Amino acid sequence: MATISLRDVRKTYAKAEVIHGVSIDVPDGEFVVIVGPSGCGKSTLLRMVAGLEAITSGEIAIGGRVVNDLEPRERDIAMVFQNYALYPHMTVFDNMAYGLKIANMPKAEIKARVDRAAGMLNLSDFLDRKPRALSGGQRQRVAMGRALVRDPAAFLFDEPLSNLDAKLRVQMRLQIKEMQRTVGTTSLYVTHDQTEAMTLADRLIVMNAGVAEQIDTPMAIYDRPANVFVAGFIGSPAMNFVSGTLEAGHLKTAGGQRIALPVPADQAGRSVTIGLRPEHLQTVDADHPGAMALRVRAVETLGADAYAHAVLQDDSTVELVVRVPGARRLSEGETLHVVPDADSLHVFDAATGARV
Repeated sequence: MATISLRDVRKTYAKAEVIHGVSIDVPDGEFVVIVGPSGCGKSTLLRMVAGLEAITSGEIAIGGRVVNDLEPRERDIAMVFQNYALYPHMTVFDNMAYGLKIANMPKAEIKARVDRAAGMLNLSDFLDRKPRALSGGQRQRVAMGRALVRDPAAFLFDEPLSNLDAKLRVQMRLQIKEMQRTVGTTSLYVTHDQTEAMTLADRLIVMNAGVAEQIDTPMAIYDRPANVFVAGFIGSPAMNFVSGTLEAGHLKTAGGQRIALPVPADQAGRSVTIGLRPEHLQTVDADHPGAMALRVRAVETLGADAYAHAVLQDDSTVELVVRVPGARRLSEGETLHVVPDADSLHVFDAATGARV
């Protein structure tokens, strides 16, 4: 086990900078998830830590040792990829043991390590099978076991669950979390799936166009996103955004409608974007003070909850998603009255997108 440190790490291709100075210290045993949309640089960042991509500038250290110029095999890391990369002609045991055999480890030690990893990953009954006789989830567990037996300083995961169906993804998330907690190995994990990110991470790195927009715990980022990008990316359904100008006690929308909001006197006249999560819009009666009238355009029913996609009745440019109890039956065209939770508002500067 070891710490991982990145100091102003940058990557440039043909004079175009794709990683813009990422810095983070990952303590021994921490599970850090790098999350962001496709093309944001998250896999490039992971590959630089692994040594599969050269860095343009900055410093990467693993276990206190600068590894900028070291080959991947010299960095004492183990990677789990999106594709399982198993040898089809080998049994599960041999796939997991292959790296140890190449390293000339004694047979007894190899067997002990493979048996231990197989027990942790519920693979003990499959050690004599070949990959073609396994399900997708079992193959991914074999790939994890192959990394686990090496007892590396750090695990690096590159979207390992993206090829699995929804149910298997949930099962494997739990298994990865349990495995990492059991062995306590420092881990970096890349995903574009914010549900994976929120459920697995001790801390998140939210990437956008090569920039680490925010680094913090999942709930700290959910509760206090640093800017509009982070606010819109983390959370499902996504946060609602309403642009306008602050007035005393109101937000005046672009369409001229006024939404009752607790506006500090010194912020009046400022152009802002207000963020409201669907769960922070409370349904009320029509005569409730400050109630906003919404026209329901579509309803997603998910059982315990439903999500109403609606527009402000007097300003159709303002679109909002509202979470309502699933027991309440809504229909298209219905009028829904809501008030925002004043303690859960997010205010961002309209020009910069930064949190106010």
